[in-house]
Amino acid sequence: MGAAQHYRALEGLYRSAPINQKFRSSLAIEEEGRSIIHFAVDESCYHAAGAAHGTIYFKMLDDAAFYAANTLVTDRFLLTTSFNMHFSKPVKIGDVTAHGHWVSGRRRVLVAESRLLDAEGEEIGRGTGTFMRSHIPLSNLDGYGPAGS
Repeated sequence: MGAAQHYRALEGLYRSAPINQKFRSSLAIEEEGRSIIHFAVDESCYHAAGAAHGTIYFKMLDDAAFYAANTLVTDRFLLTTSFNMHFSKPVKIGDVTAHGHWVSGRRRVLVAESRLLDAEGEEIGRGTGTFMRSHIPLSNLDGYGPAGS
């Protein structure tokens, strides 16, 4: 499997995850070590004070960093072993992008960072994750395959 096929298969894996049915989001991978997730924040994401709850910040930051790192690993599913994040600004409604990029590591442990940008391009959050190779072959996972099925 070539790099582009691996990226499309990772995008299929993202689409197939049951949790992603709860969010209007999509993953795009165009190059090694980078990923972008586009998603929309609306009232269904709010906490009691009327802005996006931190869970959506975490999910999208973690996913963007995870998929950026997993572009470098073609045989195994990665597991998040730690993730640190910082909130910069609340967001109430609109389109948000999570930009992930690989930082270091290629063997057992990989480090990747991610940033959340609101529709105006302002940073609303950032995070750094550590990811470890699991014993789970990517080829065994529903959604990972030539057609992303």
